[in-house]
Amino acid sequence: MSTSSPTKISIVGAAGTVGSSIAFSLILNPIAGQIILSDPQTEIVQAQAEDLRDAILQSDTTSTRVHVAEDPSEAGQADIIIITAGAAQKKGESRTDLVGKNAKILKSVAEGLGEVKKEAVVICVANPVDVMTFFAQKFINLPKAQIFGSGTFLDSARLKGQLAKQIGISQSNIEAFVLGEHGKSQVVAWSAVSVGGVPLDRIEKTSESVKINREEVEENTKDKAGAIIEGKGTTNYGIGAVVGSICKAVLFDQRVIRPVSHWNEELGVCLSMPAVIGREGLVRSVEVPGLSGEEMGRVRKSAESLKEVVGEAEKVLEEGEK
Repeated sequence: MSTSSPTKISIVGAAGTVGSSIAFSLILNPIAGQIILSDPQTEIVQAQAEDLRDAILQSDTTSTRVHVAEDPSEAGQADIIIITAGAAQKKGESRTDLVGKNAKILKSVAEGLGEVKKEAVVICVANPVDVMTFFAQKFINLPKAQIFGSGTFLDSARLKGQLAKQIGISQSNIEAFVLGEHGKSQVVAWSAVSVGGVPLDRIEKTSESVKINREEVEENTKDKAGAIIEGKGTTNYGIGAVVGSICKAVLFDQRVIRPVSHWNEELGVCLSMPAVIGREGLVRSVEVPGLSGEEMGRVRKSAESLKEVVGEAEKVLEEGEK
């Protein structure tokens, strides 16, 4: 990375609640010299920029500058490009129509970015994130390892939070992953959950005080986003913090292991498995220790479900080009 210019992070879709929350997270935990906001809703994104600049005025710890892109191609020259642009599902709208619509939006975003910086890392946040990550890899001219999605990172954090509450310890002592789709077919890797380095299975066998209702925890983890959306219309703070954490891992080359959505050659689709994240993006995938055959079977089913959605979206794109 060049030391002659400030580190830049661009957010495509910055007028929305998710994009602006990511920007705010990056201001609270400053890691970049400049945040570039890009969105066709010019009045809203300008207002977001001014609001964020006001937040910077109250901070003694950041000199981050907020810049509104005059042209979408400016976002393509950032060190990290975050894509949040996408449409929300309307009442009565089919999954196929929504996915096709968002795939079209993503294709338009990729065209607007132009020839992106060759060292850039692209983080896809737009939903359905696994499918959109697949199309980001298809439409953006970068190696697949430099394009990945937020995936089940937040789901895994929610899982750890629930387990920590039931066990009565800090979630930092819990290792747990949600795998597969960020959505209905996601899989909790119970066989790989550990507390303080000790497998949860062993703890439950030897401790009378630790008995986890796994079905309840799994359902609550899966349904939490829906419950938040039902209450306030969107989820934004949690994902904002998650993406800020991913950006830090990339820019500081932290080599941390996180469950993010990336291309899986064996399964032929993008979905979440643990991976090492560093300056070049996705450094390598990591095998989940002790994953049971039943759990791996569910991950494969999740992959098949995602393949179907990708196929539906590709048909919509093909029809739009006729």
